[in-house]
Amino acid sequence: MAASAIHPARITRVMPDSIADEIGFEPGDALVAINGQKPRDLIDYRFLCADEDLTLEVLDTRGKTHHVDIEKEIDDDLGLEFDTALFDGLMQCNNACPFCFIDQQPPGKRGTLYLKDDDYRLSFLYGSYLTLTNLLPQEWERIAQMRLSPLYVSVHATEAEVRSRLLKNQRAGQILDQLAWFRDQRLQIHAQVVVCPGINDGDHLDTTLRDLAQFHEGEVPAVASTAVVPVGLTRFRPADDELTPVTQAQAQQVIAQVQAFQQDCQRRFGTNFVWLADEWFLIAQQEVPEESHYEDYPQLGNGVGSIRQFLKDFQQSAEDYLPEAVSPPRTLTWVVGNAVEHAFQPIVDRLNTVQGLTVRLAALASDYWGRDMTVTGLLTGHDLLLGLQDSPDQPPRRNEPSNHSPLGDALLLPTVMLKPSDSGQAKDTLFLDDLSVAEISQRLGCPVIPVDDTDALVQACCGELPAHSFADLQPAVGYWTPS
Repeated sequence: MAASAIHPARITRVMPDSIADEIGFEPGDALVAINGQKPRDLIDYRFLCADEDLTLEVLDTRGKTHHVDIEKEIDDDLGLEFDTALFDGLMQCNNACPFCFIDQQPPGKRGTLYLKDDDYRLSFLYGSYLTLTNLLPQEWERIAQMRLSPLYVSVHATEAEVRSRLLKNQRAGQILDQLAWFRDQRLQIHAQVVVCPGINDGDHLDTTLRDLAQFHEGEVPAVASTAVVPVGLTRFRPADDELTPVTQAQAQQVIAQVQAFQQDCQRRFGTNFVWLADEWFLIAQQEVPEESHYEDYPQLGNGVGSIRQFLKDFQQSAEDYLPEAVSPPRTLTWVVGNAVEHAFQPIVDRLNTVQGLTVRLAALASDYWGRDMTVTGLLTGHDLLLGLQDSPDQPPRRNEPSNHSPLGDALLLPTVMLKPSDSGQAKDTLFLDDLSVAEISQRLGCPVIPVDDTDALVQACCGELPAHSFADLQPAVGYWTPS
């Protein structure tokens, strides 16, 4: 579907001491045009601003139009942030993939949860995946002219019949011709293959990987990397779909199949080229590979190597920030998806070597989605209430003082569980089931500390304890794709 009319870009933040701050821009103002051209998205904005002399047409909060002349260095940023990266609207998906997470949600939640993104601009800007099925000729031309590379493409299968079956779209069968176009243009993609047992696994997966590897040849490989991801299913999926969840035995089979292909790629290209998402190893109950396996983590956004990188980052954070003791003593509960319970236990053990600190790992499955094994990013407020609200008191552990709450002094909450509400305001940050962090904190009777990386985890464990019931959380940056 083509994007709609271009709207003025509403400014949400002006960076302190920036060019825009010096001129007097304010949140709520709207950028209409740059040197007479209306930017349709953040890509246009950045391109048009890469000039020394700018004339901006701006609409202030009172509806008055201003023309602002600016002289600057070519690479100087104006210091503006906007409420959206797309000023002409989102290009939505025209496929009907049965494994689409958007269609596996309950009705009645906030509207943004149901937007089916298939927009190449978000792919370029934020690494979200698109299928290439809805691109009009002028969009292909723009990709080539502006050198929008790399893009992130959901391939799933290279056989026309199989891919059309998966996407429920006959145009999906053109994928090999489209990959050839990227090769001819000397542009790159990162590919993903969501494996659906009985549909695109086995011999079909072999064919897909061989076809994609052919596009990894040359000075500028058209396919820079490939991620193989297990299909994720929820209890809300359509009753008439043909999908089945990945079993432990199937995960073990796919791991062996892909690892054999990686060995071939190492001989041909000197790289693995194709990587398995961490979930395969969790389902198969196998250890994730060592750090060297992931090279430069080209598919990290797809959950490829995220566990190994988190463990590595924690080692550095612990070295930089973890003290020998904390005062006053405290007990904290760190909530994660049960898929990473075994992998993260060494982190908990290291934290508990600090005198005065006790960290409990609350590894939860998702009753909300109906998943026995759950990645952290899919936990909802419902899951936290179910898993934590009625948890029995545990006997004090070493380091642990007497405390009125079985959760301790605070709940460590990974911010990957949270997204801004439709209003985009930090105070309205919500779980995927529309429950707010403030409500969860109140109902659990426990303060919440946001944790977005290993530095934040260590500092939350050892810093000043919260004196209030809820810590405001900043909204996640970028666009969310479930792993």
